[in-house]
Amino acid sequence: MSAVIARVQRVTSYCAGVIMTREIRRDPYLDTPVHIVGARQNRPNLPVEGCPFCVGGLEAPEPYDVRAFPNRWPALEDGYCEVVLYSPVHDATFGSLGVAGVSKVVDLWKERTSALQQLPNGEYVLIFENRGAEIGATISHPHGQIYAFDHVPPRQARQIRAQWMPEEDPGDRLVMEHEGWRVWTEYASVHPISLRIAPRKRISHISDIETAIQQALSEVLVKIFSALDALFGTPLPYMMWINQSPRTRNDWPDCWFNFEIISPWRSAGVPRYIAAAEVSTEEYFNPVDPAEVAMRLRTLLS
Repeated sequence: MSAVIARVQRVTSYCAGVIMTREIRRDPYLDTPVHIVGARQNRPNLPVEGCPFCVGGLEAPEPYDVRAFPNRWPALEDGYCEVVLYSPVHDATFGSLGVAGVSKVVDLWKERTSALQQLPNGEYVLIFENRGAEIGATISHPHGQIYAFDHVPPRQARQIRAQWMPEEDPGDRLVMEHEGWRVWTEYASVHPISLRIAPRKRISHISDIETAIQQALSEVLVKIFSALDALFGTPLPYMMWINQSPRTRNDWPDCWFNFEIISPWRSAGVPRYIAAAEVSTEEYFNPVDPAEVAMRLRTLLS
């Protein structure tokens, strides 16, 4: 066990009136990093009164279009985790924001990414969203989060080192192309729904997205998220995140900016559970053909 103990990093901070101690441990054989954040177990799961993200609520006392603020229960160091509100409208969806509304969210993502990367330990900024109670989201108001890591997370590092780039010809897995952006379903998708969105020409970081390209991206995001909600005729639970270059981007010249969107649903209200044979072996058995998902989305987009 000495090897395990030697590989523990402890961080103690004071947040929301609670002393929060975090430990970053690594499996001594697989080298898997695990953040032990016991104090988060005590965080409130549901608002006690009203929605804290609606105007006048705890986290949004003043009117806003989009808004970012520090997470009261950060999984990382204080100041390195933020919440991003997409809209003051409680029952809005990403698709319902419209192109102008989505573009405001992208602008805020840019602004907060730049600010977090200027922090001493802001090496890698992860923009992400968990949507739906099935994913674990406890507040339905449209929002996402941003974490700034002091290192490049292993999956992102592997992806960049493998020189990931958009598929040149996804074939029957192509969902749409629009003004330099391509959307397709993953070839070897672990999850029933697994999409990538990426620019045809290399962009490495969200700050590199210029006005014209951002307009096209906003149009793509509105169409795709609207189609995903129409796929089963009910709001789709999903996870979304952005892969981009670290702060030390010159050390990672092969990075290609992209979105990933995944959902556990294989049909309406029916999740695909990842079971013992898969967790234990890291070999997966997906019952849904990615080409079928792409075909259904193309039909909804036509």
